[in-house]
Amino acid sequence: MTKKLLAAALIITSLSACQSTNPYTREEQFNKTSKYAAGGAVVGAVAGQVIGKDTEGTLTGAAAGTALGAGLGYYFDRQEAALRQELERTGVSLRRTADNTLELVMPGNLTFRTGSSDINSGFYDVLDSVAKILVEYKNTTIFVSGHTDNTGSLATNQRLSRERASSVARYLSSRGVLSSRISSQGFDYQFPIASNSTAAGREQNRRVEIEITGTK
Repeated sequence: MTKKLLAAALIITSLSACQSTNPYTREEQFNKTSKYAAGGAVVGAVAGQVIGKDTEGTLTGAAAGTALGAGLGYYFDRQEAALRQELERTGVSLRRTADNTLELVMPGNLTFRTGSSDINSGFYDVLDSVAKILVEYKNTTIFVSGHTDNTGSLATNQRLSRERASSVARYLSSRGVLSSRISSQGFDYQFPIASNSTAAGREQNRRVEIEITGTK
């Protein structure tokens, strides 16, 4: 191993050894923030090697990449914690995927009346809470998707899923989230999360999802 690559490896190794509890999510930092930092170190080290063509350049690039990566991870950790606090006991589920996307699942029975794309008045407070966090954390993009069960015609479900996704997207925009950050799409019953053969399963499939991803 060359001195340059060894230097980068030492930086990454030191990062993996520094596991501490994140004060926002109460999880080990390396699972998220340090994962970003390690990735940043690799990219930075390679860039530093190409530009600086020496060990000093490699170390400088790795250090810069580490800081950037850790910052992105920390930013996303805080956003996740803020959303979890706002959505506690609302009926909206939140999970974080392996590629660091936040997924909010809003059950259709809470958000809309049967066959309607008009948001229930009782759900405005929940969407207001989501919008507040999205406005605060501006370095993200938002994708809203509508989903239905397989009851009724495909054309009806296509329209309903599209209109429900659009309703949520428009409301978020009305609460201060830049429309340029938001996109929406209806998927009818293409992507069920439960069996459509039972009433309970169909209820789970009637939903709107919001995916939040980070931007550089």
